[in-house]
Amino acid sequence: MRTRSGPRAAVAALTAALALGVAGCVPQEEPTTPPPSSSDGGNAAEQLGQLTVATAGSMKGYSRERFPHWRDTGKNCDVRDTILQRDGKDVKLSGCNVVGGRWESVYDGRSAADPSEVDIDHMVPLANAWRSGADEWDNAKRSDFANDTTRPQLFAVSASSNRSKGDQDPSQWKPANRSYWCKYAQDWVTVKHYWKLTVTSAEKAALTDMLEGC
Repeated sequence: MRTRSGPRAAVAALTAALALGVAGCVPQEEPTTPPPSSSDGGNAAEQLGQLTVATAGSMKGYSRERFPHWRDTGKNCDVRDTILQRDGKDVKLSGCNVVGGRWESVYDGRSAADPSEVDIDHMVPLANAWRSGADEWDNAKRSDFANDTTRPQLFAVSASSNRSKGDQDPSQWKPANRSYWCKYAQDWVTVKHYWKLTVTSAEKAALTDMLEGC
């Protein structure tokens, strides 16, 4: 038995090793989808826990002019055009200026075919940022925040939803589209975490509830 099982075991081991070796040499496909614009629910919850909880600051000294936007991105176009082009479908351009297309607002599902009917929303509103730490920044940093196309801070949405939201946080306003609440909370936390802005206790509680639905 020993003389027969030894070779068989060796052959089996060699076969397994070869199989593993071949498998290890199979090239892996590169991911075809872009990285997510915000953390997943778990990471967002962790990031939320790292944010400083504080009462909302004063609006003294605030104005939108303290957050210079929109930055020029070409001849007769700016960051607004960049977001309209990114979020739209069948977008029509005149140079780099967006003059037509189709947009569907993630906040309420409303659609528009005229760029003048679309607002560019700041995920974390400028006034909210002011009350949560941006009042201590200089105008250059506030401009970086207001024109941030790297984080999930700027979105093309319906004018009505943008104006309904105003400068409210998630404890005061949530998108009518409930299926977007998870993503909304993730994006809000991603922006506040990157820019090291504070949250109120009510804001944190609302975000926690929204993330539990992810």
